[in-house]
Amino acid sequence: MYLSQEKKREIFKKHGKSENDTGSAEGQIALFTYRIAHLTGHLKQNKKDYNTQRSLINLVGKRRKLLNYLKDNDIERYRAIIKELGLRK
Repeated sequence: MYLSQEKKREIFKKHGKSENDTGSAEGQIALFTYRIAHLTGHLKQNKKDYNTQRSLINLVGKRRKLLNYLKDNDIERYRAIIKELGLRK
């Protein structure tokens, strides 16, 4: 399995407030980014996997909604997570 409990804890510890803080926007965005990267690699090898393609599109939409939420409510946290994860709009 590509996403173990240890990997999740590591992501939340690095980007969230603690490893148990799974609800922060930064932690969720980081988790979505990790999953998006994994699915993108899968789709490069399996071009006709349309179920995975749909899942990828849904994940990108969820991440975009969280990024918009952060941008509207706290621009400094938004800029920090964009810089840290290497995302751009």
